[in-house]
Order: sequence, then C-alpha cells, then structure tokens
Amino acid sequence: MEFDYIIVGGGSAGSVLANRLSARSSNTVLVCEAGEDTPPGKVPDEILDSYPGTAYLNNRFIWSDLKVRTEVVSHNNPDEPKPKLRKYEQARVLGGGSSINGQMANRGAPTDYNEWEERGAKGWNWENVLPYFKKLETDLDFDDEWHGQDGPIPVRRVPEAHWPKHSKALIDVFDRAGYKRLADQNGFFEDGYFPVTISNAEEQRVSASMGYLNADVRKRENLTISTHTQVTELLFEDLRCVGVKALVNGQQQEFRGREIILSSGAIHSPAHLMRAGIGPAGHLQDLGIPVRHASFGVGQRLMDHPSVALASFLKPEARMDNINTRRHMFLSMRYSSEMGGAPPGDMFVVCTSKTSWHAVGEQIASFLIFVNKTFSETGEVRLSSKHWSEEPQVDFNLLSDRRDLERIADGIRRLAPLYDDPTLQSVVTDPFPASYSDKVRQVGEINTKNKILTGIMARMLDGPGFFRRFLIKNLIMEGFTLDGVCNDEDEAEAFIRKAAVGVWHASCTCRMGAQDDAMAVTDTSGRVHGVGGLRVVDASIFPVVPSANTNFPTIMTAEKIADAILDGH
Repeated sequence: MEFDYIIVGGGSAGSVLANRLSARSSNTVLVCEAGEDTPPGKVPDEILDSYPGTAYLNNRFIWSDLKVRTEVVSHNNPDEPKPKLRKYEQARVLGGGSSINGQMANRGAPTDYNEWEERGAKGWNWENVLPYFKKLETDLDFDDEWHGQDGPIPVRRVPEAHWPKHSKALIDVFDRAGYKRLADQNGFFEDGYFPVTISNAEEQRVSASMGYLNADVRKRENLTISTHTQVTELLFEDLRCVGVKALVNGQQQEFRGREIILSSGAIHSPAHLMRAGIGPAGHLQDLGIPVRHASFGVGQRLMDHPSVALASFLKPEARMDNINTRRHMFLSMRYSSEMGGAPPGDMFVVCTSKTSWHAVGEQIASFLIFVNKTFSETGEVRLSSKHWSEEPQVDFNLLSDRRDLERIADGIRRLAPLYDDPTLQSVVTDPFPASYSDKVRQVGEINTKNKILTGIMARMLDGPGFFRRFLIKNLIMEGFTLDGVCNDEDEAEAFIRKAAVGVWHASCTCRMGAQDDAMAVTDTSGRVHGVGGLRVVDASIFPVVPSANTNFPTIMTAEKIADAILDGH
C-alpha cells in the first residue's frame, strides 16, 4: 500500500500531523501506532479520568519492558557499578503521553524558545512559536493576547471552590512567604504561584488523539489510523526512506510512502534511526549495523527535568473528597533561583493533595520540586541490540551538571520553612523528604494486593501520632530527615542523588539545528540531515528541553512543522 505520508507513532505529535496533513484532501496519510485505539465514545475510563494515576500506572498503556537509568553513569571507571534500572512509563496507546500524563498544559518560558533559535533552530523563537501555542488550544477561562479560542485542546483551571482544604491553605502560605499570586500560568511570564492549567474539559482528560482525531476527522477517506501496528524497519532506496515494515496485529506488512515521519518520542525515534544505520558510526558498527549515514547526535544529549519531593501527612479534613473533581494538583509555583547563570523562572513546584491512587496516597501531600531550566545534557539513548524487539539502553544522567543538584538543594531549603506556617500546620503533619523508590513503585501498581495492603496501612497511619511517626520513619522514609537534608550538605546531596527522578519529559535526542552542527540531527522542519524522505517530529527534536511539561511544546512543534510541510518545506 502507498501513501503520501506515513507517521510512525500516533502520540501527541502524530495525532496533530495526522489531522493537519489529511485536512488537504489530496494527501493520503497513514498513522502507525503500536498501542490500542482511543476511539470517540470508547475511550477507556482510565484515560478519561481527571486523575492520571489510573492511566500511567497501568501496564495496558505503556511500554512495559522499558527501563532507564536516571543517575550519572561513569564512563571513566568501568569497574564502578552502574546505577539501578528503573521502570519508565512511556505511553503505548493512541494519543501517546497525552493519554496518560498529568494533563499539565503549560508552555515554558519565552527565553526557552529564544535559546532554541540561538542553538540553530532558526524561526523557532518565542515570537514564532506563540501563534502555534494559541492555535492548539481553546482556553475556557481567558480570552486575550496570550490565548487561543479555536484549537482542538480545551484548557482550563479547576475552580478554587472545588479544591481540597490542603490546596486552599497553600494560598495563604505562599502569600505570607512573599510569592506573587498570578491568575494565569500561561499569561505574561513571571515568578509567582497560580492555579494549574490543564488539558481537561468537564472533568475529563482531552488527549491529543481525542482533540485532533475526533469523529469528523476519522471520516476522512484519505486518513488511515492503524493501531496495534509495530513498525519494525524503515525501508530505503539508496539514501531515501521509502516506506516501513510493520507488524499489524501480529502480521507482517509493508507500506510505501512519499515521506516517512517518525513521531515515536525521544527514546524510540532515535532507536528507529539507529536501527536504520543513521547514528553514531562507532556504536552502529559495534552492533553490526551498516552505517547508512553517520550522525553523531542521534540518541545524544537526552534531557529531562530532575525532581524530588517533600511530603507530609494530610489531616483527614484536608484531604480530597472526590465529589467535584478527581484532580490532585491544583496549585503550582515558579521562582528564580538566581544560581549558576539560570534565567528567571528556572524552578517549578507542583503542590499535590494526593500522591497515588491507593488509600495511603490519599493521606500524603507533597511539594514536587522540578529543575525546570535543566543544565544536564549528557544523557543518551543507545541500542542494546539491532533487533527491533529489544528496548534501547537509556541513561538520563540527571544531575550531571552540578548546578541542577545545587538548585534542588536550594529549593528544599526554600520550601522546608513553609511547614512552620500555622496555616500549613493546620492541614498537615510530619513532613519528610520523599523518594519515588522501587518500594513506592511496587505499591503503586494497580492491583488487588496493593489495594488491600494500603488499606491496612492507611488505617494505621490514621491512628495515634507516635505510631504514625514510627510507620513513616520505618516504612516510608529512606533514612533521610527533613532537618538533615536542609542543614547537612552531604546528607542533602546523598538524598538528592538517590531520590531525583525525571518527570517523563524525555527530549532532545534528534535535535534541530544547522547542517554544519555535528550534534544536529534534523533541520528546522524536522527533516533528517543526510537522507531523503524522512523527518522526525516529536520532543526529540527540541534543541533543549523547555521549562515546562513537554506535552504542549510537543503539540506546538507538530503544528508548526505541519504548516511547513503543507507549505512545501
């Protein structure tokens, strides 16, 4: 079968491209998605849920064998044991990350996109990208120069009247701490605290596939959406990509296309390229893969936002009631660390009034501290095998730039005193530094056993205070104390190195840039340097990860490149 465009991956970017390219009736478009469909009227309840934990903790919607290392991997000392592998919840479903993520609808800082242009992505500065952020959204709360009113993705903020007592209390706490109250996270960019902006309408998630691949779009005769379709190989004639091989419901098929577009994310898009012989020559030769085009930047400089948490026990009256909303994040804050040459607004804090789906999660609140302007750029994606069925080797190397670690430590010291505020003390007790440890991950898996165990544990935590403190110290904490990580530099560093994880914002492994830039994989329209008929359009082409959750920047990128494709670029 032949198409004008074959899109490999039906995630956020793939859904946008499928809509925009098929809007021109002369284009025939095929979307190949490895996961299941989310058709109108039949979207799984777990995906529709305003609370995202029911989707991203569900093996049904993720690449269940994908594991990563988050800590720095030493290449200088081969005898040093490598950090442990962690499960990484990468979406495997139509809509991609937008079908399982936290529904955070933010854009980043204007300085992020000005830096993109400075790094070689000409035409991608803030002035050039803002129209595409507006194009993708319908903001249900604001209609001004910062917002769109005609886009496929609704944007809103949960009304304050629906917030739990814990989140309401944080308004007074931040006010007294001197932070500015902002009405709109996506308005004029400045420091302050604000209601969380979400891609959600009428208390239901609206993923990219739901917004861009709606019933009317699916009626287009020139659009084919093929789910349960695993692309196994890119097909070439000389240096031009001309098609793909794929397993469709387990049956091998071959599709030909005028142009192939990889939209498989920052882990799997570079893996597709490397298996096709496009990547670092030495690595490919080591695996016995013939080098089609040497491109050193493929899989290199993987980025994410390192994060740690400060948690506390929620008093019963301050917890969520799940009556008006199942959202668990209502308030966020950004501030400027003024450290290490970072631009304004480089740090981000999400305030959660629930930390997991189970009974214990409902008792724990947290401050999630993100390094939003990340300096660590030494992560990489490499093939573990030349066979398509083997997941790649992923090393994020978070905190490889010490400035990221130091800003997290500073963030802990900034936030810890908030627990002394009387208003916060009226809703929480027993603050502690928290770790997304293997034990926490195991308990977070959605199954009957964990539901029973956490139910028992929750009843004990609601018992006498001395008993609760004993349980938190011995069963939840990892040997660190809030006082220790605030006042002992060595303990702070040990905690951060053990606890810091990425926040599922993998980016930058096929970066846009000029052709003479050895690290640039694609041009400013996503075309892969050195080969024909092949583009990459997803978060992997970001020149640097923006100071934001990456879903809206990914959708914006796909919107902008869709225009470039339709304009003949």
